[in-house]
Amino acid sequence: MTDEGQDMSRYEPSQSEAKWQKAWDAAQLFAARHDPARPKYYVLEMFPYPSGRIHMGHVRNYTMGDVVARYKMAQGFSVLHPMGWDAFGMPAENAAMERGGHPKDWTYGNIADMKDQMRPLGFSLDWTREFATCDPEYYGQQQAMFIDMLSAGLVYRKNAVVNWDPVDMTVLANEQVIDGKGWRSGAAVERRELTQWFFKISDYSEELLDALDGLKDWPEKVRLMQANWIGKSRGLQFAFSTKGAPDGFEALEVYTTRPDTLLGASFAAISPDHPLAKHLERHNPAIADFVAKCRAGGTTEEAIETAEKLGMDTGITVRHPLNTEVELPVWIANFILMDYGTGAIFGCPAHDARDFEFATKYELPIVPVFEPLEGDYPAAEFVPLKSEKVRYIRGFAGDEVQTGEQGVATAIAICEENGIGQGVTKFRLRDWGLSRQRYWGCPIPVVHCDTCGVVPEKKENLPVELPYDQDGAPIDFSIPGNPLDRHPSWRDCPCPNCGAPAQRETDTMDTFVDSSWYYARFTSPHAATPTDLTEAAYWMNVDQYIGGIEHAILHLLYSRFFARAMAKTGHLPPEAIEPFNALFTQGMVTHEIYMREEIAQIISEGDTQLDPPKTIKRNVYFLPEEVNKTENGAFEIATGAPIEVIPPTKMSKSKKNVVDPMNIIAAFGADTARFFVMSDSPPERDVEWTAAGAEATSKFLNRVHRIADEIASSDAPADAAEDAALLKAAHKAIDEVTRSIEGFTFNKAVAALYALSNTLSKSKAGAGAKRDAMRLMAQLMAPMVPHLAEDVWQMLDGEGFVIAAQWPVADPALLVEDSVTLPIQVNGKRRSELTVPKDMPKEEVEKLALADEHVIKALAGGQPKKLIVVPGRIVNVVI
Repeated sequence: MTDEGQDMSRYEPSQSEAKWQKAWDAAQLFAARHDPARPKYYVLEMFPYPSGRIHMGHVRNYTMGDVVARYKMAQGFSVLHPMGWDAFGMPAENAAMERGGHPKDWTYGNIADMKDQMRPLGFSLDWTREFATCDPEYYGQQQAMFIDMLSAGLVYRKNAVVNWDPVDMTVLANEQVIDGKGWRSGAAVERRELTQWFFKISDYSEELLDALDGLKDWPEKVRLMQANWIGKSRGLQFAFSTKGAPDGFEALEVYTTRPDTLLGASFAAISPDHPLAKHLERHNPAIADFVAKCRAGGTTEEAIETAEKLGMDTGITVRHPLNTEVELPVWIANFILMDYGTGAIFGCPAHDARDFEFATKYELPIVPVFEPLEGDYPAAEFVPLKSEKVRYIRGFAGDEVQTGEQGVATAIAICEENGIGQGVTKFRLRDWGLSRQRYWGCPIPVVHCDTCGVVPEKKENLPVELPYDQDGAPIDFSIPGNPLDRHPSWRDCPCPNCGAPAQRETDTMDTFVDSSWYYARFTSPHAATPTDLTEAAYWMNVDQYIGGIEHAILHLLYSRFFARAMAKTGHLPPEAIEPFNALFTQGMVTHEIYMREEIAQIISEGDTQLDPPKTIKRNVYFLPEEVNKTENGAFEIATGAPIEVIPPTKMSKSKKNVVDPMNIIAAFGADTARFFVMSDSPPERDVEWTAAGAEATSKFLNRVHRIADEIASSDAPADAAEDAALLKAAHKAIDEVTRSIEGFTFNKAVAALYALSNTLSKSKAGAGAKRDAMRLMAQLMAPMVPHLAEDVWQMLDGEGFVIAAQWPVADPALLVEDSVTLPIQVNGKRRSELTVPKDMPKEEVEKLALADEHVIKALAGGQPKKLIVVPGRIVNVVI
């Protein structure tokens, strides 16, 4: 017992949890130690953005990681379980625009608040390794790596078409374009060509794709999503000869993945950003107007695919390579991307839905190449491109029946033989544009000099820190655009090469850069270089990575590229190029929505008074604590008015279906929150948070505490049979909990703990056997409910901390079942059960079944029509 003076007969989570957290901190239990004598284990959750509040999704995510970390500690591993903050980005800058203040103050204030909220949950985090990506110490090392990668040819500048928000005056990522408008300003996004910085991720396309096969402990759906994003394709690249084109455009290069449809070509088309289109717009006002209209749309593939198909005939034609007497018109079309293939296509509307829509709109010919062997299609002249077998009407395969793959291979081979083109492998993956025109990001460490050109900053001058103010006055974030462009004392600087007056790069880095290497920095967070190779060699790779499926593509793909780039520049060992050995993507925490539709009157719009007022309907949402649910429905507590209950969905502040973890901790304790999010469903699925579920979890933990207290004061004598049965049940629980944690089926581990607690409460074993079993129970609970586990361990005189005790190993001999429980069905309905030795003969089982009181009652003095015994499974009595 400790000298805390706590009454152990009462379970007081608020006192117990604070006590144990203080004790763990004092003992530095969670400080990661480089110990070559022990195996290491690195568990990492995707680190959070400091929004200011944690939510139940955070609780679930970090509890999963904590369960794994504590379990591995108990198995004797040296565990690294760190925490940091993905702290740069637009939300902080937007907050400064909308509320005043500074992004730095907003961010660090939110970090302090969220850390205060996370600590009471008792996570086994090594807080000594904490950092935020907006710390100059962190992004200064990121700048050093940028310079090294620039030197290694992994970074370059080029002109690129980007999403441009004309109100906020910044480049937007594809994810920030919503329905063609800037996510913050609501302004129509334009396509604009700017000089941007890029990482040369495309050089690694093949390697990144091939390496997916080795990631056996990643979800299959994530590997498939990455493979589709990388997008390897085999096609034909060839050139149309042009007629009527300007000088310098005598050929039009085209790449197609379906060369087997070349004989169905009825037009050619180029991107509005194709060099030919740019030449034509300089000399043709109508084309200039059309191209400007195209560029007013979004640049995302989704936006282009879903937009209305627009085209303009250039008046230029191209000769068909297989029949030079056939000329095809060249159109400019808004659905063609310049950065995929060559920015030019041939259209085969008979077999491509997009081309079919375009050709139908502009009354272009539709020439079928093949016909389906079976199936119905939306139009007689349209057969979609699929891989099932087709019969060619006109094509390279004559009238053979071929699959799509065979047709493509045949077409490439024949074109190559006839000098028409070359088979080419291409990838959908484009180079990573990292330039962002905003303040709150990592400054790109280069200087623009009129004499020397673009010059990297000297490493001894790093970090290039963001200026906090502007010459003593607060930076004005209310003015659209990048404040760094308006900051002469920061922007203007000497050239690192020649010393002449020069200007800093005012673009900052995409925040995906910050999160693409933080896992490596955690291995040596205070090193004077990006990593300490000795520490990286010990801790890398991350053994278990946990996070949301929404990061399945870009974050993980960029991290995989960055690990390779770091290895190439000497910042990671070569064996760490795949940074995450195992990946788990958890489900969301959901809750019911409480809503009422109300009528509201609007009496004015802007400066105009409305007479009569406008009447509108609006949805009003209520927090769970504002609602009283009864058998008769849901009602607002304040007014008693009825409220509509909408089925559970992802927790959302706007819908108010959120549960504040701090309220749960205050009401029930952290262990209740932790145990509930582990218990209700498999962790890859969504879990519905309910007040009743939380209360039931709290009651169970109280019951465990009460059972432990009773066992601690028991002096019941030993009973050989009961003691043996309890030991067997305890080892069954050890096996089930161990396998469940290893397999990420935490809900099954919870079920095993419920079963063991029931066995303990009913068991008539002696005090010694019960104390041993309860100590095992404490060890098995410790990863999920660590505070209660320490209480129970202490009550039963466990040595030291339960988290430091060696994880128990099940005795295989005690897992063998000597008996089996058989359900007894009478006319198909379960009426009773029978526990018998596993090897009991069928005849003996029949006798016992006929002697069962429920069977006797059902027979009513008669004999069964049939009596069927399925050994080890069931007894069927047919009357």
